[in-house]
Amino acid sequence: MMPSFRGRPPYLMSEMIAAEPGLAERLVHRLTVDPVLDELAGAVREAVTAGRPVLTTGCGTSEHAAMGLALLLSEALDLPIGREIRSIPPLEMLGRPVADGILVAVSHEGGTHVTNEALREARAAGARTALITVGSGSPGAGLADLVVTTGEQDQSWAHTVGYLSPLLVGVVLAARLAGRRADALAIRAVLDVTDDPHAAAAVASALAGVDRLIVAGSGPDHVSARELALKIAEGARLPTAGLELEAVLHGHLAAATRWTGLVLVLTHADAGPGAAHLHQRAARVLRAAKALGVPAAAILAEPLAGEVAADDTPAGRIVTPRTERVGGVTGSLLGAAVALQLLAERLARARGTNPDTLGREDAAQAAAHA
Repeated sequence: MMPSFRGRPPYLMSEMIAAEPGLAERLVHRLTVDPVLDELAGAVREAVTAGRPVLTTGCGTSEHAAMGLALLLSEALDLPIGREIRSIPPLEMLGRPVADGILVAVSHEGGTHVTNEALREARAAGARTALITVGSGSPGAGLADLVVTTGEQDQSWAHTVGYLSPLLVGVVLAARLAGRRADALAIRAVLDVTDDPHAAAAVASALAGVDRLIVAGSGPDHVSARELALKIAEGARLPTAGLELEAVLHGHLAAATRWTGLVLVLTHADAGPGAAHLHQRAARVLRAAKALGVPAAAILAEPLAGEVAADDTPAGRIVTPRTERVGGVTGSLLGAAVALQLLAERLARARGTNPDTLGREDAAQAAAHA
């Protein structure tokens, strides 16, 4: 059923974003005592210990949440490259399903056909299956051995609650695997501080006139970049590509002009052997954009904002808070989540589009969807 059409803001998407800090606190508290999540944590740990695969999957926004879930669990279990939990698109698993280990699918409403087929084939092949979804009555829930419910339905088709909720499941699950407790109040505080539309509106105003966008990030920021690209395409109807940071420097800028916009996502502030390389490559992307006259903006974690010169982001910046209580991959994904959603929503406003319907009030879009 199509969301009710609103000709002007606040849109349903606007209301969903505003509701997310409170939703996050409620959901984290509930998941902390959820016996199904306990069972899933035990199954993941057992599979990893035995060397069996743990895979995540999903489509669209749910694919990006599944990618974030894989990163969260790999970090919690301190898995090295080559043994990390991987996210694989469901279409790739059809015909060669995982026959051992666990498949964890993400589907907000539990009705995505190809995701459900991946669950069906994995279960038939002998894998254990789990689904993260809003409720237990969907077709997908009937195909999963374990169903973790998030409980609150997104009212807009530009899924924001549908992205944040499974990430929060991943945060609580990762905390369980790491032997600690997710801090609901700290998570709410991060989302509350991020929920400031002014910086997003300024960036949206600067980018509203471009004819296409490139969004770039690495690691957890690549997940956020892909989700932002999807949200802008479906909500603001602006062609957008979400790219891995280094990939931008390998051919994609050949087609860039002053009518191309760039958004850099750089929130993974944790020190490590690759941090210096990451920051150097980010700076090079911004310098390349400046040389081409491409208006560039950024979503930056607070500790990194001072490392990026203001004149390298002439289209503005959104600075996300960081706290030791919500760090690592969790801090990056959650810190960027509301920021990217607000940017997409403000771009929709600036371009005069309704983000809730994905354009399906248009007959051609509706026919393409059907």
